[in-house]
Amino acid sequence: MTQTTIHNLHDLTRPEIVSLLDSWGYSEYHARVLWDQLYRELAGGFEAIPILRDDLRKHLYQSASLTTLQVTDEVQSVDGLATKYLFSLNDGETVESVLMHYAKRATACISTQVGCAMGCVFCATGQMGFIRHLWPGEIVGQLLHIARQLDSRGERLRNVVLMGMGEPLHNYTATMKAIDIITEHHGLSIGPRYITLSTVGIPSMIRRIADENRLFNLAVSLHAATDDERNQLVPTGKKWPLIEIIDACRYYIDKLDRRVFFEWALIEGKNDSPQHAHTVGRLLQNLNAHVNLIPLNLTHGYGGNPSNKVAAGTFQAILADYGLPSTIRQRRGIDINAGCGQLRADKERLLP
Repeated sequence: MTQTTIHNLHDLTRPEIVSLLDSWGYSEYHARVLWDQLYRELAGGFEAIPILRDDLRKHLYQSASLTTLQVTDEVQSVDGLATKYLFSLNDGETVESVLMHYAKRATACISTQVGCAMGCVFCATGQMGFIRHLWPGEIVGQLLHIARQLDSRGERLRNVVLMGMGEPLHNYTATMKAIDIITEHHGLSIGPRYITLSTVGIPSMIRRIADENRLFNLAVSLHAATDDERNQLVPTGKKWPLIEIIDACRYYIDKLDRRVFFEWALIEGKNDSPQHAHTVGRLLQNLNAHVNLIPLNLTHGYGGNPSNKVAAGTFQAILADYGLPSTIRQRRGIDINAGCGQLRADKERLLP
């Protein structure tokens, strides 16, 4: 007996859905209608698409599926500017995503893995270890839920940051397919310049991004400007030394004529001194770079504290002396463990 192959449509790009429906005997018109309903009208199920032909709907029920993420928990920050979602996946694993509001824009921070293999000592996701990669539809599904939430209030999602749980470049194929789905002009249509991918810095994958002419924003988590100091914070530094990461970033900049954003978690007494700032300046001064300074967000597994405003301001001023622009990042959702490095996806809500 032949077993029917079930295709998860949220794992497929628009051309792949066109090809799938063509194999079933349906024209590109029907594929376009289906895609528009899934990504423009944000339909959550086949039953929510009344304009489908009855025979196509029956075929979809028999041979296709959609990603369904169960919202296990939802919590909002006291200031109302951040909402954290705990999503339960089909296998019982969980991931977290965050919706953040800024002036005139809404930003979704989404995850690409359950856990993370990079092991950054100050990051809650790194502390939990790696469990598995997410499928493209599981990455996109987080975004669709947030987009529906915003749409119900007459708002639109504008920015996406792949800075949630996991290392996006460790899950390269699924992450890039998800970005292709997100940026598709006939769907969610979020332009590449409104998407930022954050990575610990995998040189071969940074070069691959450049070779594939992918034009989203690239953010590299630096946190230290010497290998010895970085290895204490980012264990993968032993595998990918700074010289290799910087060379890959230079290749990316030259190939795409784009800026690289470098992220620096400011940890009191650890990496926030004027000397550290000068080391960063010397490392990056010949690159088209921008430094995002992020006062450390507290986690249960790391004893460090965030730098104070004076130290952060001094650090920023020294970078300016090297011609390096920088931003002290606005913090969102710290009271609900929704800040950078705080996502863990515990099944019980973690509050400070």
